[in-house]
Amino acid sequence: MKKVMRAEDIILLLRKVEILTNQGKTVPLSCREAGISEYSYYKLRKEYGGLEISQAKELKRLKEENARLKKVVADLSLDKLILNEALSGNRRSRSENSKPSE
Repeated sequence: MKKVMRAEDIILLLRKVEILTNQGKTVPLSCREAGISEYSYYKLRKEYGGLEISQAKELKRLKEENARLKKVVADLSLDKLILNEALSGNRRSRSENSKPSE
């Protein structure tokens, strides 16, 4: 099961690993002591490395807002496609009705 961590916890974890490595321990050993895999450490460091806690909170808020806006755009695009399809269907109906009968 995937453990969901708060941004503050991630930054504190990264700092812990950094302190351990500065004390002369290797990265794999430091990660083991911190309770994360080496892969997770590098992945988290890439995303959160160098951030302050307030910046990490803002990053999380912006990601949530971005996801919400993407959903809104997707919904509006779908609505537009449906309306355009309905409109083109109405045009076809009118042109078929206006044909002279033989």
